Amino acid sequence: MSRKIVTYPHPVLAGKAAPVMEITDEIRELAAEMAVLMYQDKGIGLAAPQVAESIRLITVDLSGPDKREDLRVFINPVISNLEGEVVSEEGCLSVPGYRSNVTRAERLHLSALDLDGNPVEMDADDLMSICLQHEIDHLDGVLFIDKISKLKRTLYERKLKKWLKQKKED
Repeated sequence: MSRKIVTYPHPVLAGKAAPVMEITDEIRELAAEMAVLMYQDKGIGLAAPQVAESIRLITVDLSGPDKREDLRVFINPVISNLEGEVVSEEGCLSVPGYRSNVTRAERLHLSALDLDGNPVEMDADDLMSICLQHEIDHLDGVLFIDKISKLKRTLYERKLKKWLKQKKED
């Protein structure tokens, strides 16, 4: 496996991902590699741009991070019927070492395709709703740190610069 999770400020994380036009063996292989990386890093969701592939594909498994019992792959996901509001602490595999509270919709409806090209329709709430919004944001070039206050964002960017400088010196 040659892919790895890219981290902020990698430019692919800021772009809008292209729709998947055809579900090929390469797409299935990408989804499988994404699941492995997500599990290795104890994540519950991963979007293709996070592995430097700018396409609309996400993997989600809320049974984690230690179990691996409910992997779901969504291609060209679209959310609608957002209702309610919930604040939860989020982190991101592409924004290492930082967590912050983010406001999201409490409930939503998801439309997507699975790896066989079959339509998927699903209502989601609680953690699934939050995770889907977080991962689909990645497909639109939005990170959770784009949704926090300017002060918190500035503090994170200072911490990141210090960490990158120290990494270069080592």
